[in-house]
Amino acid sequence: MKNSEIIALSLEELKQKLASEQEAFRKMKFAHEISPIENPMKIKETRKLIARLQTELRAKELAK
Repeated sequence: MKNSEIIALSLEELKQKLASEQEAFRKMKFAHEISPIENPMKIKETRKLIARLQTELRAKELAK
């Protein structure tokens, strides 16, 4: 997901997307610890996406 797409999301959409990405991240980490996943860089990408979502969420909350 690009930054321009993240900025276009509303506050509620950001919260929903953040929750779903955090759940996916937890599942991915758990799966990776049991047996290595095919693309471990996906974990890093997901973690960075969560950080970008949190940053934009915080910015929109402060703007209100």
